[in-house]
Amino acid sequence: MKYLGMSALLVLLLGGCSAIVPPQAWEKGALAKPEMSMGGDALEQRNALHVYASKENASGGAGVGGGGCGCN
Repeated sequence: MKYLGMSALLVLLLGGCSAIVPPQAWEKGALAKPEMSMGGDALEQRNALHVYASKENASGGAGVGGGGCGCN
């Protein structure tokens, strides 16, 4: 009985995926906008990557100051 309910749920979930249709030609203009990209702002990504790399490449970690950026 338990497997019957789980298989029915699986069939319903997979059946919902069949309703997905690709965007029409007139809808693709909205998808091409920069705010629709998964990455977001390129400058913001570059700055976040710089901060992450500066902190990960830091040596030590036993002191009070420092984060790898040279601003002790």
